[in-house]
Amino acid sequence: KIDECLKSGINNENIIIDPGFGFGKTLNHNLEILKRLEEFNSLKLPLMVGISRKSMIGSLLNDRAVDDRIIGSVVAAIMAVQNGASIVRVHDVMETRDALNILESVSDLKE
Repeated sequence: KIDECLKSGINNENIIIDPGFGFGKTLNHNLEILKRLEEFNSLKLPLMVGISRKSMIGSLLNDRAVDDRIIGSVVAAIMAVQNGASIVRVHDVMETRDALNILESVSDLKE
């Protein structure tokens, strides 16, 4: 699809990769994608993950209601960033930003 976009005149800087969590995938498919996100970086394009409050989060939390998936969604967003995502689409912006700030602070620590 990337080649089709480029051939149709869409510039590289206007293309973002989204693996499409949830869309026709099993829980194991989604977990495998999350685990292996880094492999998308070989495409040299921004990687966006929209995993917030998805049914996979609910399944992992014993079918928790959508509004009760905040912690699971934040953890999944952190994992996505650690595994190569450059953009995360979330519902709980403040909570996710706080967690990402902590991750960044620890990651930036010099030994």
